[in-house]
Amino acid sequence: MKRLKEFIVEWAVKASGIVSIVLVALIFFFLLKEGIFLFKTQGAGGFLAGRNWYPISEPPGFGILPLVLGSLLVTFGAALISIPLSVASAVYIAEIAPGWLKEVLKSTIELLAAIPSVVLGFIGMMTVVPWIRSTFHVPTGLTAFAGSVVLAFMAMPTMISIAEDALHSVPRMYKEGAYALGATHWQTIRRVILPAASSGIVAAMMLGIGRVVGETMAVMMVTGNAASMPKGILYPVRTLTATIAAEMGEAVQGSDHYFALFAIGIVLFVMTFMVNMAADLFLHRRRG
Repeated sequence: MKRLKEFIVEWAVKASGIVSIVLVALIFFFLLKEGIFLFKTQGAGGFLAGRNWYPISEPPGFGILPLVLGSLLVTFGAALISIPLSVASAVYIAEIAPGWLKEVLKSTIELLAAIPSVVLGFIGMMTVVPWIRSTFHVPTGLTAFAGSVVLAFMAMPTMISIAEDALHSVPRMYKEGAYALGATHWQTIRRVILPAASSGIVAAMMLGIGRVVGETMAVMMVTGNAASMPKGILYPVRTLTATIAAEMGEAVQGSDHYFALFAIGIVLFVMTFMVNMAADLFLHRRRG
């Protein structure tokens, strides 16, 4: 009976993995099936490197370079803000905070992860956007920086929770060995615990960045939605996800505009896949 249960569980896990792979492949082929029609009238180079996104003009322009750069700028800014704060918070919760405070902080962080993105976007419009406008004296606070701040706040609960679990899973003997050799608490954290948990921390960072790349509503509300070449972090931008969300409902089915939005979905899929592949390669190299 025990062997039968193990056999069932083993095949259930295998089946779940196969189903997940098949679903991802089907999503990609669905995007490819619709987006490939754009390239009958538009070259791939002009689509990826074009500087003008004017889908309803005559003639239309389907250059997504401003959208790609806008997405990268917002993502890079969010990573710069969220990664140091998340690692520091995870270290504090796992290694420094007293037991009662640790439980309170972990529960609070998990609660923050459940806040809908549209609510965070609204909070960003009411707080972050006016602060940026008044602090940096810019015409509008709807900028790439506002998107980075909001997305960093969204990514941090995921990063902190997973990184804290990775730090907590470091064997106790590592810490005891460091203390036995005369290391201080901070030296043990910096030279022993963080390197030992680096694989889990990198995984946490990649999951957080993956959420940032794929976020739609919050970034659409606070970045200004200007489909032009980004001039800097304090200027309005538009991301790939915001373009799909804002224009898919207005695109005529079967038009070049419709196919272009699916082509953007392909680019977004490939970008996310590359982030995950980079994280996977890093993790395997660390284990090797």
